[in-house]
Amino acid sequence: MKRRSLLLAPSLLAPALARAQGAAWQPNRAVTMIVPYAAGGGTDIVGREFAQLLSQRLGQPVVVDNRGGAGGNIGTQQVVRNTRPDGYTFLYAVSSNVVINPHVYRTPEREDPARVLVPAGILANYQYILVANPRFPATNLQELIALARQKPGEITFSHSGTGGNNHLAGKLLARMAGIELSDVAYRGTAPALMDAVNGTVQFNISSPPPAIPLVREGQLRPIAVTGARRSPAFPDVPTVAEQGLPGYAVTGWHGLFYPPGTPEGPVATLRAAASEIAALPAFHEKLGRDGLEPLATPVSAEAFVAQVRDEHAFWGRTIPELGIRLE
Repeated sequence: MKRRSLLLAPSLLAPALARAQGAAWQPNRAVTMIVPYAAGGGTDIVGREFAQLLSQRLGQPVVVDNRGGAGGNIGTQQVVRNTRPDGYTFLYAVSSNVVINPHVYRTPEREDPARVLVPAGILANYQYILVANPRFPATNLQELIALARQKPGEITFSHSGTGGNNHLAGKLLARMAGIELSDVAYRGTAPALMDAVNGTVQFNISSPPPAIPLVREGQLRPIAVTGARRSPAFPDVPTVAEQGLPGYAVTGWHGLFYPPGTPEGPVATLRAAASEIAALPAFHEKLGRDGLEPLATPVSAEAFVAQVRDEHAFWGRTIPELGIRLE
């Protein structure tokens, strides 16, 4: 699959706190949406569906540019460092790209996405699912924990990059359960899942979209979900907390960000369109099909800015406790 693919046009959404004045800004040529993961992963799947809905409002094409690698850090830093702030390029991010990676990669404050990117809006929430190779003997979390205690460090899970939410989900599980797990980082969710399917690793922790078809086809066995409540996409799969680790929860969100210095016009347009699309029943249907959870109520620009700030601070305290760092 080509890294760059042309979609129908989205309508530009609008970053945090900018206030449109006068006529709304509208693009007069194609817009680029950077997805910081490989094609076929969960972020890419939902991002492309979002772009198709945006196309109905924009009247211009949107080029989806997949910049995978380093847990989403490569694509995110492309927007931070090397993107013109003219309104024609924005980032389709998940929470770990913005609030976690800066702590894992020891990003300088001047390049910290949580500090310098312009938040455009939050679109959806999600949790992760732990899925195992069907030949793996554990059929639930307690059996997995028991096996890991018998074979410290011999059970391996795959994930889409060091410091991503799914990586943190595995590390937090291991710490709370008092077990030792090995892990392998991949350049995206799709290849990480495939190595669970073929048995190279015992299990994977994935966002829902790419895992759903593999579970339905019997290529992977669901073990647990990582949210505080069961996922609507997997109502029969118990949470980690239900299976003996009370208080455990790792979730994330999908959001939009402009590069530093983007002017008010594009920011306001993007924010308004994002809010509109996030409320569409058609978008809710797509999110539900992909295993994501629509926003229960609209989230204001100010509230999203505060959420990014608070989560950035939380992970700044928690990452060192989990021992996650790049040497």
